[in-house]
Amino acid sequence: MTELNLRQMAVNQSGTITAVRVGGELGRRIREMGLVPGTEITIKQRAPLNDPVALRVMGGTLTLRNQEADFITVKVAD
Repeated sequence: MTELNLRQMAVNQSGTITAVRVGGELGRRIREMGLVPGTEITIKQRAPLNDPVALRVMGGTLTLRNQEADFITVKVAD
């Protein structure tokens, strides 16, 4: 298993969040969206310039800007 930054993941790649490395208002907002350690995610799409990224979380779809995705570490299968 490899740990990647969420921004580095490819479309259709899945993994488990291992850490959210930001505090304050942004950290709270990310956690309220359900992006907490142990959550399974799948990258569904990227915009033409790779920003934002759409991901599948708990049966729903979320979009994150790359600057937000930089704070999320994901464990993916090799």
